[in-house]
Amino acid sequence: MAGPHVGGPGAALRRDQFAFGPLEEGEALVEPILGAWEANVDHALARSPIDVCSSRGENTVVLGNTGVVRVLKVNAESRDVRAREGALCLLLPFGRTDRFGYAELAYAYDEPGTIGLLAKQSKMDVRLLLPVPEDTAYSLPQWAAYGRYFTAWDNWHKAYGCWRTQVADDDPANHLVFGWGGGVAFAELMLAKRAGFRVAMTAGSDERIAFLRENGITAVDRRRFPALSLPTREERTDRDRHQQRRTSLAAFRDLVNELSDGYGVAIFVDNIGEPLYDVTLGALAREGVVATCGWKAGMRLSHLRGAECIKRHLLVNTHVWRLPDSPGIRDFQEAEGWIAPKGSTVIYDFDRVPELADDYTNGRIGSYFPMYRVNPL
Repeated sequence: MAGPHVGGPGAALRRDQFAFGPLEEGEALVEPILGAWEANVDHALARSPIDVCSSRGENTVVLGNTGVVRVLKVNAESRDVRAREGALCLLLPFGRTDRFGYAELAYAYDEPGTIGLLAKQSKMDVRLLLPVPEDTAYSLPQWAAYGRYFTAWDNWHKAYGCWRTQVADDDPANHLVFGWGGGVAFAELMLAKRAGFRVAMTAGSDERIAFLRENGITAVDRRRFPALSLPTREERTDRDRHQQRRTSLAAFRDLVNELSDGYGVAIFVDNIGEPLYDVTLGALAREGVVATCGWKAGMRLSHLRGAECIKRHLLVNTHVWRLPDSPGIRDFQEAEGWIAPKGSTVIYDFDRVPELADDYTNGRIGSYFPMYRVNPL
């Protein structure tokens, strides 16, 4: 990504040569194999919520911070067994961490000087390279989707822990976990399902509805509620639009009541934001939790504080995960099969990355796990 913002997401990308210096102590030269197309790449191309070029003080940024790389060379003075030459590794997207190991700045996003996976070769800190398990039962595309799963792991465990502080011993089978559509929400609902909860999630296409059903999640057809989002600025004076929203809201709440025996959602995974936040709160049970680790369509939220206090609603905000937890999450994925289902990914060749950017932004991708191939395996 280079220069000023000049239009759509594909137009913000430019293929060019770039140079980086020799390997510093503790760095590895890598060859990206597969990169996952994450929401942060879309945000970077849209220059919202921040302009990463301006934030980093750089004219050109190489994006792409989750995926699989092959290690070509490791600095001889800092050879790390985890990142030995020839190893296939997951890139962990940590630019800067706080004292507890949580991300403050993201690698290949807002951390200056970091080089992402949208390059034929790159160099990175060996501490950010986590080997794919040897003799793994899963494919590289399944592993390349790990970023959504690691993020979901952290968000789910924090949300579930908060819920248990108020609902200490009731059976999860009596409670509903609901998610607005997305790969992270899907991964969280699979954890909720393992924990014994009822699980449901919205989807806006026949392909995704079938996918959710195949994986044991109650699929809610988003097309049944066409006016559920907040009216746009242009629609605020349109009385018909407000009536349509009231109709969609009533139908959605009826469905939630049906799925939850009238109690509402125990844990609501909402990574959309402002357009649906009031719907999320309206569907939430007493002692319910809103779990969020993203902001696809609006960062600024508002609610009636008194009402939220009386209902004992908790709001859990997380971002990425804790760096030291990474090996344990990977090992859980390998041991338990909590990973992108086989055949669920869609892969664009490197030359088609601008097309991938446009398709993602405009909702033309059926898979929850879009990715790009940089180099052959």
